[in-house]
Amino acid sequence: MAAETHADPTAAPVDFGIIDAIVDGRYYDPHSVLGPHLFHGACTIRVLRPFALSVVIITADGRYAARHEHRGVWTVVVPVDVVPDYRIEVRYSGEAIPADDPYRFLPTLGEFDLHLLHAGQHQDLHQVLGAHVKTYPSLLGDVTGTAFTVWAPNARGVQVVGNFNHWDGSAHPMRSLGISGVWELFIPYVREGETYKFRVTGPDGVMRDKADPLAQHSELPPATASVVYTSTYEWRDEAWLSKRAAGDPRTAPMSVYEVHLGSWRRGLSYRELAIQLTDYVVEQGFTHVEFLPVAAHPFEPSWGYQVTSYFAPTARFGDPDDLRFLIDSLHSAGIGVIVDWVPAHFPKDDWALGRFDGTPLYEHPDPRRGEHMDWGTYIFDFGRTEVRNFLVANAVYWVEQFHVDALRVDAVASMLYLDYSREEGQWTPNQYGGRENLEAVEFLREMTSVLTTRNPGVIAIAEESTAWPGVTNDVQWGGLGFGLKWNMGWMHDTLEYMKLDPIYKQYHHNEMTFSLVYAWSEQFVLPISHDEVVHGKGSLINRMPGDRWQKLASMRAYLGFMWAHPGKQLLFMGSEFAQSAEWNATNSLDWWLLQFDEHKGVQAAVREMNRVYKQTPALWQRDNEPMGFEWLDSDDAAHNTFAWLRHGHDGELLASVTNFSPVPLRDHRIALPFAGVWAEVLNTDATEFGGSGLTNGGAVIGVEVAHYGRPASAQIIVPPMATVWFKPTR
Repeated sequence: MAAETHADPTAAPVDFGIIDAIVDGRYYDPHSVLGPHLFHGACTIRVLRPFALSVVIITADGRYAARHEHRGVWTVVVPVDVVPDYRIEVRYSGEAIPADDPYRFLPTLGEFDLHLLHAGQHQDLHQVLGAHVKTYPSLLGDVTGTAFTVWAPNARGVQVVGNFNHWDGSAHPMRSLGISGVWELFIPYVREGETYKFRVTGPDGVMRDKADPLAQHSELPPATASVVYTSTYEWRDEAWLSKRAAGDPRTAPMSVYEVHLGSWRRGLSYRELAIQLTDYVVEQGFTHVEFLPVAAHPFEPSWGYQVTSYFAPTARFGDPDDLRFLIDSLHSAGIGVIVDWVPAHFPKDDWALGRFDGTPLYEHPDPRRGEHMDWGTYIFDFGRTEVRNFLVANAVYWVEQFHVDALRVDAVASMLYLDYSREEGQWTPNQYGGRENLEAVEFLREMTSVLTTRNPGVIAIAEESTAWPGVTNDVQWGGLGFGLKWNMGWMHDTLEYMKLDPIYKQYHHNEMTFSLVYAWSEQFVLPISHDEVVHGKGSLINRMPGDRWQKLASMRAYLGFMWAHPGKQLLFMGSEFAQSAEWNATNSLDWWLLQFDEHKGVQAAVREMNRVYKQTPALWQRDNEPMGFEWLDSDDAAHNTFAWLRHGHDGELLASVTNFSPVPLRDHRIALPFAGVWAEVLNTDATEFGGSGLTNGGAVIGVEVAHYGRPASAQIIVPPMATVWFKPTR
């Protein structure tokens, strides 16, 4: 071993008060003291190694023993007039340990990235903030470590803490990169899988340990640390992405199966779901799945709507590449993937986004705009450029890094209105005296514009429960730019109708027809979602009136009515086989019910609806055109009956007739656009679905007998509590 040299003790001067501030985590520029600094023709090197017994600096020319200067700072002067490449040898007890100095590296962010960050225009935020493993070449050998970066503009100091430094932040204070508000530090030898947090000292002098807002992986709850992670996944869905970019989901079939991953079949991992869920969705014929939020959330009963790490998939089912595998598997099977996304609010957990740098940073500082009283959560400050950037970049991240095909944006109404769920005096008007949240409106427009411009064929879907105009209009025409909107009015009205005894339905006929008054004011999804089968509402099957047979028949008829109605359709898991119990997120679905024919029958009916739906362009091609729909009979309240015609392009037609009464309609005449043979392509009363088997023998004959102003008509059988579909054979 080469002899250690005790170098010239004439070091660059330092203020011990600054060293105190650095070690205590309240100094903005530790690199100004630590690391190499040329001074008087030599290089002063100061390294921070708390608790060390000795420190040696190693260069290509020799070894230099450092002396302890103050509070864990060790200093040596190397007699060279340029900054040398060097390593460190540290002894705490026993043998010396090889190490490297984080404070000899240049910032890992460039000026252009910092400019975009400060301007709120960095759409690839995940590439520059967070934790990123990097390798740097150098004279003494390549150095691999992790670059940590975090936005905390009001902090007095920030430290990196983790299992690699025994959660003692004094060893790794970060430097501030000026007006960008970003703090940065490259730590050699920190590799994949290390857990970490940021220890942020606020303006109040209080230290707070915070999970990384840009972490791409997190610990399994109840642990809350972030995890250094780099994806190595190799996608196989190039054909899917190419087809997606060339298409438009609004004019394509969309039958959505909404899934809570934790309770579909409890205990499955992402990779197990990739097999079992994919096979099931394909078998049932759905075109898409929609996942309740998959971003990291510590409180499982929140179902994912209390997000603490927006860029990290929940670790409950595996790592992020396991989720990629699940989505890739669905794409390979021809299934689109929609993910719930929650930009409206976030929880107050003290280790997450709330009061991140000791001040209201991500949340609006005024509680009248920054807190949801009902939900006990914070509201994002949509007017702050960096916060808006965080959310827009997060939307981009899920689409581009996980190949998600659409984002369903939760609680849009709560974002649009300043007085949402607030009493007088609990909200403040906008600059014009109105109740519209103008900053949130601009954020939504920016998000939808960026998302769809960067990713043709991808859409955002709004869960919006009010009459806000133009939710699905293009931004250039004053709209919000969403591709689709959940039709909450349709859901509410039809379920209210369905719960009535048939004798009373005739007095509420308009509740089933009203949706056709405004069906083309927006581009809609018809949702029977998780919200309709929890909180005491009961299961979908138990919303139906009558005895057991009537409940099952009514449910099949209702689903047939829904599938034929203009708009895409969404059905929450379990409803496709008429789960009897209300959904419980802590248990698996009641798959054991499928041993009974009545449940297998509903499942078979949904499967057949999806099959016919996908093969019938009239049911989806012109969802958003008034000319794609035509009433055949809208006012037969006495019989609880509804009949309409769906039009596709090139003369494609489908007639749908629904009878919600318990009385079969024999020799019931319906108007038709022309005579001929009309095949019965779906009958929810078929015996294989658990019905009575009252059918039209496979087809009806349209004759040239005018009816309701149309040149032809047919006499048909409409079973009790059933929906029947007909298609012309010519």
